Amino acid sequence: MEIPEELKKKWDEAVARYEEKRAALLPVLRLSQDHFGYISAEVEEAVAHYMGTTPVHIREVVTFYELFHTKPVGKNNIQFCHTLACNLNGCEPLIKQLKEKIGIKEGETSSDGKYSFSRAECLGACEMAPMMKINKDIYGPLDKDKLNEIIENL
Repeated sequence: MEIPEELKKKWDEAVARYEEKRAALLPVLRLSQDHFGYISAEVEEAVAHYMGTTPVHIREVVTFYELFHTKPVGKNNIQFCHTLACNLNGCEPLIKQLKEKIGIKEGETSSDGKYSFSRAECLGACEMAPMMKINKDIYGPLDKDKLNEIIENL
């Protein structure tokens, strides 16, 4: 895969901020995802070559972090936290409501590309439980009415 020059330049700028090149892996992956929309196997290989590591190492990092996607996601990528604080505060009925409202199951993208939905392992905002993230925006604490309002305004 040929990486566009403007992306390579951004990679170089990210690497220049660190003493060791490998410390820039997460920013390089984030820049790649911002450019392509997700991290494909081809992008993993290109990043591995650039960073001087193996594609397997890149895959391990990409699949470890919730913020990276290995397949295209919808325009509104919805991640709903289901860990302890959110679960204790009633996330399950809200997740069910969300799936019914957007018409897809967990791990799916709607046929029109408008929505993707997944559960998230802690989004780091327990004080807002139950909560969800849509793209880069965080919403919570949620209830039935607030969830409906948010989805209707997308």
